[in-house]
Amino acid sequence: MNPLTDIEIQVLHEALDDEYQAWATYDQVIADFGEVRPFIRIREAEARHIEALRGLFQRYGIPVPTNTWPGKVERYASLQLACEAGVVAETANGEMYERLLSQTHRSDILIVLRNLQAASQQRHLPAFRRCTQRGGGGGGRLGAGRHRESV
Repeated sequence: MNPLTDIEIQVLHEALDDEYQAWATYDQVIADFGEVRPFIRIREAEARHIEALRGLFQRYGIPVPTNTWPGKVERYASLQLACEAGVVAETANGEMYERLLSQTHRSDILIVLRNLQAASQQRHLPAFRRCTQRGGGGGGRLGAGRHRESV
């Protein structure tokens, strides 16, 4: 297997840092407002995204950076504001992946980046848009007996 170029290494670092930041942000929203949707589901999805990227780091023998975002992310005064910020963040995330996709031709990296972009744009962004339309209600808390859908 050919070693990664410096640009490809930067691509992986940027993608992982973005996913780390998203996870930490959604985790902070949950800490502030409780186990509310869509944040609980999307935080779980972000953890899966992180693991997919970490797998690429491991495959190419690149040290996996730690998540330095917890405790350093923005906090929101209301769920409505958090949902609005989610729309902005997931929109930017889609644009970031579009840019990153143009910087490699390696099929394994492209597959992961495309999957992460699709999750962001096809599932997370619509969930945050619905949350803003409900005034930040987000569909309530996920309690006993409620079914978790995959994100």
